[in-house]
Amino acid sequence: MFGEISEQLLASDTAPGILTVDLRALVANYRALAARVAPARVAGVVKADAYGLGAARVAPALEAAGCRDFFVAQLSEALALKPRLDADSRLYVLSGLQPGAEPACAHAGIVPVLNSLEQIAAWSRLARARGEELPALLQFDTGMSRFGLSAPEAATLSAEPSRLDGVRLLHVMSHLACADEPGAGLNGEQLAAMRRLSAAFPGVPVSFANSGGVFLGPDYHGALVRPGIALYGGAPTAGTANPMAPVVRLDVRVVQVRTVPAGARVGYGGAHVTSGERRLATTAAGYADGLPRALSDRGAAYWGATRLPIAGRVSMDSLTLDVTALPPGTLKPGALVEMIGAHQTLDALAADAGTIAYEILTGLGTRYHRVYR
Repeated sequence: MFGEISEQLLASDTAPGILTVDLRALVANYRALAARVAPARVAGVVKADAYGLGAARVAPALEAAGCRDFFVAQLSEALALKPRLDADSRLYVLSGLQPGAEPACAHAGIVPVLNSLEQIAAWSRLARARGEELPALLQFDTGMSRFGLSAPEAATLSAEPSRLDGVRLLHVMSHLACADEPGAGLNGEQLAAMRRLSAAFPGVPVSFANSGGVFLGPDYHGALVRPGIALYGGAPTAGTANPMAPVVRLDVRVVQVRTVPAGARVGYGGAHVTSGERRLATTAAGYADGLPRALSDRGAAYWGATRLPIAGRVSMDSLTLDVTALPPGTLKPGALVEMIGAHQTLDALAADAGTIAYEILTGLGTRYHRVYR
């Protein structure tokens, strides 16, 4: 027992910081979204290792709360996650399948999202060779020029339904490009396109809304919504109060504190020059740990409610904070300062870095000590 506790303490004490994932808040977000879109179902988008937070922990927590549909981007992600889920849960591969991967997908009972006539042909061919129906989702491109069948390809499929021989369509779907901007005209254009394209497949349920789409209203929901960032506490709609509970907290460790005179150069390139005597604290986390270099001389950490600006350039393994606002001796080596938490939200940190919450989450490195509540 003592040895186990010592190992846990050692892991947290020697890491550059502590990344806390609140699974209770994650589940609360899932339930809030489910209440909002009922009777539609809510799927969990757990691609990119559940947006960097650990699909092996996130997906089972969502499953225990009632989620039975999970989306990943690649077949390799689905194969790794499959043993973690109950037999009645469904795993979908958003990017479809690379040529030759169809047998492995079918053998594992994983459902591909078919994005092209070529993917449809390969899945149909395998189904006929196996003498059974194979499930799939069919995606249309309604305005992103990314994944999915174009309007002419959809027309070809509609005119030649035999192309789907052996394929059992569970849903038809598309993806919204501007759902986080409620006033964007493209939202309505995509909705109209989705209605036109899905009409050729009567009786097949629609899956349309992502996180932002959930908040665009029932017209966008369909039978299955696919939130990602909203589950993890990110703001689903730009420019409005975030209705989701925060899931992530990040605290990074101070490794050195020093006082420097006026005119001292701080960090690479000497880009930051102190205007007077300053106290500086260097932390053990940098851009290799998901704190972007773009935070240089822009972002901050927090000690309680006190903002501690980043001084100079963010390095690979460290960044330097101006902690002059704190009483001398407040911060010592080993202290933890807040990067994401009660005083600085995930979205606020992303805004300071000139990016989005998705990129911050998926970039959080493996060197943090992770705590799952």
